[in-house]
Amino acid sequence: MYSQILYALPFLAQGFALTLWVSLLVVVLSLIIGVLLGVGLVYGPTPLRWAVRVFSDTIRGIPILVLMFFVYYGLPAIGLHLQSFWAAVAALTLFKTAQVVEYLRGAVGSIPNGQSEAAMAIGLTFRQRLAYVIFPQAFRRFLPPWINGVTDAVKGSALVSLLGITDLMQAINQVIGRTYEAMPLYILGALVYFGVNYALSLASRRLERRFSFIRE
Repeated sequence: MYSQILYALPFLAQGFALTLWVSLLVVVLSLIIGVLLGVGLVYGPTPLRWAVRVFSDTIRGIPILVLMFFVYYGLPAIGLHLQSFWAAVAALTLFKTAQVVEYLRGAVGSIPNGQSEAAMAIGLTFRQRLAYVIFPQAFRRFLPPWINGVTDAVKGSALVSLLGITDLMQAINQVIGRTYEAMPLYILGALVYFGVNYALSLASRRLERRFSFIRE
C-alpha cells in the first residue's frame, strides 16, 4: 500500500494544485460578482432586483453537475465555446455567485433600518452609508456563512474531473487505472479534502469569534 501511495504522490500533488486553483478562481470571482449583484438586489431599482432574484433562484435550483454540463455542452449550440477548464470554472462561479447574493441579502437585511435612517440624518450619502454604517455591520453576519460556502466550493471542484480536467479526483482515478489499488488512494484523497475543509472550518470559527457582537 505504501508503495502505491508514494508512486501516486507526484500525480496527486499536481492534481491538488489544480483543485486549489479552480477553487480560488471560483471563490474570488463569485465574491466580487455576488457582492455587486447582492447590492443590486437590496438597493437597486425594481427591474434589477427582479432580474437578480430570478437569476439567484434559478441557479440555486439547478444541480451543479447539470449546470456544468449545460455550460460545457449547451453553450456551443449558441456559438459560445469554452475550454473544459473555463467551462467548469464558469459553472461553479455561477452557482457560488447565486449563494453569495443570498448571503449578502441576509446580512444587509439583518441591519435595523434605524441604522440607515440615523446615517441619513447626519447627512451621509448613499455610498457613505454603505461604507461606514451598513457594510461594517453586515460583514460580521456575512463572513461565517461565506467561509462555509468556500468549503463547498472546494468540495464542488471535484466535479470538474467529469469534464476531463486533471484535478485531484481525476489524478486519483488515473493512478488507480495504473496500480489497480483503489481504496488506499481514495482514502488519501478523502484525507486531503478533509484537511483543507477542516482548516477552513477552523478559520471560520476563529473569524466568527473575532467579529462576534457579544464577547465573553
